[in-house]
Amino acid sequence: MAEMGSMPTLEFIFAANVLVGLPLDFGDVGKGGRRVVPITGGEFSGPNVRGRVLAGGADWQILRSDGVAELEARYSLQTDDGALIEVRNLALRHGPPEIIAALAAGQPVDPASYYFHGATFFTTSAARYAWMTRHIIVASGERRPDLVKLKFYRVL
Repeated sequence: MAEMGSMPTLEFIFAANVLVGLPLDFGDVGKGGRRVVPITGGEFSGPNVRGRVLAGGADWQILRSDGVAELEARYSLQTDDGALIEVRNLALRHGPPEIIAALAAGQPVDPASYYFHGATFFTTSAARYAWMTRHIIVASGERRPDLVKLKFYRVL
């Protein structure tokens, strides 16, 4: 039997505060409730990259009947040195019904009381950030009334 590689480790790459607007509620689209949450701006920073979140993206959500939110956010980053980086984040968010209801109502909730994690894929033409396109990146999230706090980690 072939030997397996070492246990993966995580390396923090940056944190982001992604500002969001009011959701558009499309109602039940057959596989759950569809919501589209506009991304209106924000900022990000880490040890080797920093900049701003550009307005114009969105988080496309399906709210499943089992209480799980399937999230697909697409938006753009612009680094302080001018590079553009496309973000595609696929995530799941769920928790006890009373916690999710409090989140939906815009109330403060302990982020440890619900699950919010995803896999993130970056695209860029900037050679200095190409390493972001060559690794598996995972994210942890925290939903606030007007923003989403995210932390991104490279799997090594």
